[in-house]
Amino acid sequence: MSNGDDKDFKRDSNYIDTRITADGRDGYPVEAGRYRLVAARACPWAHRSIIVRRLLGLENALSLGIPGPTHDPRSWNFDEEPGGIDPVLKIPRLQDAYFARFPGYSRGITVPAIVEIATGQVVTNNYPQITLDFSTEWTRYHRDGAPTLYPEALRADIDEVAESIFRDVNNGVYKAGFAGSQAAYERAYDRLFARLDWLTDRLRDQRYLVGDTITEADIRLFTTLVRFDAVYHGHFKCNRSKLTEMPVLWNYARDLFQTPGFGDTVDFDHIKRHYYEVHTGINPTAIVPKGPDLHGWLAPHGRESLGGRPFGDGTPPPPPPAGEVVPAGHGVPA
Repeated sequence: MSNGDDKDFKRDSNYIDTRITADGRDGYPVEAGRYRLVAARACPWAHRSIIVRRLLGLENALSLGIPGPTHDPRSWNFDEEPGGIDPVLKIPRLQDAYFARFPGYSRGITVPAIVEIATGQVVTNNYPQITLDFSTEWTRYHRDGAPTLYPEALRADIDEVAESIFRDVNNGVYKAGFAGSQAAYERAYDRLFARLDWLTDRLRDQRYLVGDTITEADIRLFTTLVRFDAVYHGHFKCNRSKLTEMPVLWNYARDLFQTPGFGDTVDFDHIKRHYYEVHTGINPTAIVPKGPDLHGWLAPHGRESLGGRPFGDGTPPPPPPAGEVVPAGHGVPA
């Protein structure tokens, strides 16, 4: 296909680049109880921050606000909370926090976002940097046994793999789903499955993407893989193969799903309702499919035979706090 059309999906990547750092150089120092992470379980970009926060044990330092699975053109909202209000920020929609700092903010009201509780102002929505800063700037509040998700010696490799995953997989499914022409769709489709084949080869004989422990790269791939059959295969026309038909990636995804901090943060109800109800340009009836069958996520995966140490010298996180447990019926059936 020719590259001559301009119908490719373009992601707005101009995020609020303020950082929360140990030294507070941007005016926002790391401080327990000062901020609230707003992260929709439906969104793969936000889901990363939920997983990293949990693996590192930041729950007591950084509270979590969970918007509902759908939103209107203005903003994510808290319609599933009592009174439709976030219980800590006391706002009905995330847009209010953006406007509190940037009146009339004209870019996307995206998740994840970190909000300063006292001022009600958004600090940052720079999702790739948020999780890296959780690993490198919030170390004072890491739990005992927290894993090293962004080890300094492997950062160049992690960054390289993560960039390929972002371009062709994380964002690639969106490029296929929101393509404005047949040519643009086929370009995205071909790059997506070429990259998935490359990942299959990489993971065939090693348990994790970089090194022998879970790193940031694995988390970034997982949040797309866990949505693949439920959403991307049909809704975004990424239908060469289902995840369940790609044995290496299916076993890899199940290995992570069954690791504390991963599967216990997955809300398939929110995931499906978000994509199928919000994207009416793709799914005008807003009908949410009943499938796929989710029982396979808990089946044996056999990846232990490859060795590896999921948490390195660390330990698994404890169960999620009571207020953050995925509601019954939203995850994999027991």
